[in-house]
Amino acid sequence: MLSNRSAALAVAVSFTVGLVASLALRPNGPSELSVAKTSDGTPTRVHWRVPTPSSSNLPVLGDNTKYISGTATQISDGAVHLEMFEPGELVPALGISDAVRDGKVPAGYNWLGYDQGKIPAAALIAAVPFGMEPWEFSAWWFEAGGRELGEELYKPHNIHPIYCGMTGPETAGWFRDPITKLSDVEGLKIRFAGIGGRVIERLGASVTMLPSGEIFQALEKGAIDASEYSLPIVDEALGFNRVAKYNYYPGWHQPFTASHLIVNLDVWNSLAAMDKHLLTTTCTAAVTRNLARAEALQGKVIAGFPAIGVTAERLPEPLLRELNRVADDVLEEEADKNESFAKILASQRTFEESYQHWKRLAYLPRDF
Repeated sequence: MLSNRSAALAVAVSFTVGLVASLALRPNGPSELSVAKTSDGTPTRVHWRVPTPSSSNLPVLGDNTKYISGTATQISDGAVHLEMFEPGELVPALGISDAVRDGKVPAGYNWLGYDQGKIPAAALIAAVPFGMEPWEFSAWWFEAGGRELGEELYKPHNIHPIYCGMTGPETAGWFRDPITKLSDVEGLKIRFAGIGGRVIERLGASVTMLPSGEIFQALEKGAIDASEYSLPIVDEALGFNRVAKYNYYPGWHQPFTASHLIVNLDVWNSLAAMDKHLLTTTCTAAVTRNLARAEALQGKVIAGFPAIGVTAERLPEPLLRELNRVADDVLEEEADKNESFAKILASQRTFEESYQHWKRLAYLPRDF
């Protein structure tokens, strides 16, 4: 069995080799991009270099960017080509929206929770603690004004967002030591993103934000005690299970995790209506396929935890109740400070209240 240090080295070497090979195959400049052709030899109408925040090798997360790129190319017969780039190849993994806004790249695939420092309400269209479940968010986005609010939010930033990916709850995190009571969170050094990071910080944790490629090393070296990132299958691929043996649930901080294809607004406005519709339709299909794949793969991973010494546990209810209380406080405080945040939060809560009439009657209780 590999030691943690050997495993970390293997992961780093594999990533570096893949990155170098990828760079070697990339076109070096605009002149090379311009020669792309469709199957009948005509030039492509759209050929974009698209940065992403997660490695294409990661299950579910990387699968979706491949699906988006492949589907757009296939249904356009090569006329629309989205060339996906690994984190850091074109722009920093946490700087994708800035690059799209400034026109450094025409588009990016991103989790918009990373934008909350500059656009506080962006977190609400990425993940909301104790918020909607995946299909509820889709219903709100497509049928209850969510799309219009998202576009309105990003228009001043010269960005057009397209809902383009969805997964279900993340795990509540990977921990070196068990969490049995509220006081166990005090002083905990943890990687956490989105509004959830602000919530757990209120309970005494020391929160840091790291891109996916840096989390394993931080855990392995003891720079952090715990981390949340994604689904069990993704986190296992990143090696968290090797150094943190307690995996907690439920994913209170991200009951849904929405991703978006974001397009520079000037670029978007220059597109033909046909290509706008093609990209939007491709993304709508990607939402469905991404959620289906995410849901299909987690059970087998969790079932295999005992064999690798991982314990899957639920957080104590008193801790969840306190997290819920603090989350409500944080959301209200942000709404008081930011008009866009207040507007989107009110829209989501109005929809949730209406939807609850159907949800509580139509679906079997989870403990039935």
